[in-house]
Amino acid sequence: MLQPMTSERPAEQSSGTGSGIPAEQSSMKHSGESSEQPSANLSGRSSERSSERSVEQSFAELSGEASGPPFRGTGDEHASRGYGRIWPAVVAVVVGAAVSLVVVRSVGADAGEITPKRVANTAPVERKTLKEAVTAPGSLAYAGARPLDAGRAGTVTRLPAEGRKVRLGGALYWIDDRPVVLLRGRVPVWRAFKSGMGDGPDVRQLERSLRALGHFTGTPDAHFDWYTTAAILRWQRAIGVRRTGSIERGRIVFAPGDVRVARTVARLGDQVTAGTTVIELSGLDKIVTAELKPANQAVAKARGKVTINLPGGKETTGTVSKVGAPRQRVDNGEKTIVVPVTVALDHPAVAGPLQQVSVSVDFPTASREDVLTVPVAALIALPGDGYGVEVVRDAATTRTVTVRTGLFAGGFVEVSGAGLAEGQEVVVPTL
Repeated sequence: MLQPMTSERPAEQSSGTGSGIPAEQSSMKHSGESSEQPSANLSGRSSERSSERSVEQSFAELSGEASGPPFRGTGDEHASRGYGRIWPAVVAVVVGAAVSLVVVRSVGADAGEITPKRVANTAPVERKTLKEAVTAPGSLAYAGARPLDAGRAGTVTRLPAEGRKVRLGGALYWIDDRPVVLLRGRVPVWRAFKSGMGDGPDVRQLERSLRALGHFTGTPDAHFDWYTTAAILRWQRAIGVRRTGSIERGRIVFAPGDVRVARTVARLGDQVTAGTTVIELSGLDKIVTAELKPANQAVAKARGKVTINLPGGKETTGTVSKVGAPRQRVDNGEKTIVVPVTVALDHPAVAGPLQQVSVSVDFPTASREDVLTVPVAALIALPGDGYGVEVVRDAATTRTVTVRTGLFAGGFVEVSGAGLAEGQEVVVPTL
């Protein structure tokens, strides 16, 4: 806290000599205007020097350089409003589930009072949308990452490039110089396909894939018959392998859609057995996985909009696609409970080539659209219960305007009040 200054506030300077004169010593009132006459007497200069020393002492106290007993307000400190009397006030601002402290300047000036001062740093009064949010850490990566194991024993004779996209009918890798082909379906391959096999959903998946590739001419069903055999023969001729009318286990892979080769695990020439990981696959779309604290789980809602902060200062928007169940996470031996949240990018192109990078996600808790805002640091605590800002009139004078505060978010505060307009400049202190 600061010690109160004993110097009196100098009156406004005229455009003449610029000498400071105590207001109690020199004031002239007229019906239409008021003016103050400059004086060059020694008492005026002494008062001005005393005021300058007090202002310097005040700033020194704010920065912790001054010594002396702390200022203890008695309730009468506003009776004599000394120019330059400044002390800090602390305001508690509730943001989401947390409470933050905002330091606000206190000045002994009434609203509407015009104060002569040197204006060093200002900020504009802006009209914009304020959003209060809970921020959670997250990561950006391709969706659906998973290992792909060999379905049969053999030698790895060819591997795809990392990052390559493989579509329906494409080769994922080669075993014994024969391709392992991607087909579409959710049921994994668990048996060979041949005449006389039992019915099942995997047969329907096979026939649907062969029809999409232009080889199956009938209606896909769960029964393996002559139409299935004929389609396999046409498909084998198209990909250049020996025509048998049947498919050995491990020669095809079912996946719900197209895939991306995230990483190659095996090397050319490796001898693999069934169950050995050859490559790692992922989906084609990037997603963000965020981790919320259980206390903040309520801010994440399916189909809710969020802001994603990318490396390099970029940001984009996303949509919550899934809110998972709380789970335990172990980080550096410390166990914590987190709620995983999956977010789809609204504009994937904004992420560019980024993958496997850390991001942060802002989950909105409140917002105010098209409101006047100023930096929180511009607020001043007025005598009594209220806040104001110092609106710059010119390079040497400011006017204190009473404001009502609203939402605090991102270092800005919503303000409203008579005499406050977009585009005005307000004083922001630099200590």
